[in-house]
Amino acid sequence: MTAIALNPKRLDVAALEQKVKAMYRDVAVDPHGEFHFEMGRALAERLGYAPADLDAIPSEAIDSFAGVGYYFDLADLRAGETVVDLGSGSGTDSFIAARKVGRAGRVIGIDMTDEQLAKAERLRAALWWGNVTYRKGYIQATGLADASCDAVISNGVINLAPDKGEVFREAARLLKAGGRLALADIVTDVQLPGGITCDATLWAACIGGAMRADAYVAAIESAGLRVRSVRDNPAYRFISDNAQGATKKYGVKSVSIEAVKA
Repeated sequence: MTAIALNPKRLDVAALEQKVKAMYRDVAVDPHGEFHFEMGRALAERLGYAPADLDAIPSEAIDSFAGVGYYFDLADLRAGETVVDLGSGSGTDSFIAARKVGRAGRVIGIDMTDEQLAKAERLRAALWWGNVTYRKGYIQATGLADASCDAVISNGVINLAPDKGEVFREAARLLKAGGRLALADIVTDVQLPGGITCDATLWAACIGGAMRADAYVAAIESAGLRVRSVRDNPAYRFISDNAQGATKKYGVKSVSIEAVKA
């Protein structure tokens, strides 16, 4: 079984990066605009986020929440741990993680979109979240030290990466022995056709880059992590007609996954 079901060589990666940045720039600055996907607090609660956690973090961050599932029960974050959030966006998950690891812990958010970083940093600074930091970078090349964290988290972002195996290898590199990868992401039941996988616009909409679920799990394990849990997230749904069509035809869906570094 091949670990990478999509062929990134046929995709214009530079165009993809620009489209992703443009879309998530809009997510940060105009969260009430029109998107292929839902956003905000109602979505977060339906996916399983605890109201108490959402009440305790900045509401502006939640307005730009565009996650696809819930995984904090799988992550099992503990006081004092160091967590890296890949694709941290406007900060919803990194702020929640910071609550769970406490003042003795540390959360590092990684994102490539300036507007998302600026919003998250503004909210962090205004509320004195001293155990959270944000860094500009790519999820496949964070620039952080080897074996420097206890957990890596990510929500709805890895499907945007042209080479998902590279992202999983980066996560494995960052994790200490026994560390956990916990994520939610978009996958498919069957392989997407080339007309979709080569369309940068559909990638940016979290559809074109979706990997077949079994290949996605294989890519995680090829990176040196052992997958312990995979579950579907039926509460997540796309809202545009095109996205709903792809969901029905190709089994595009959300899953939450936990893996551990041996």
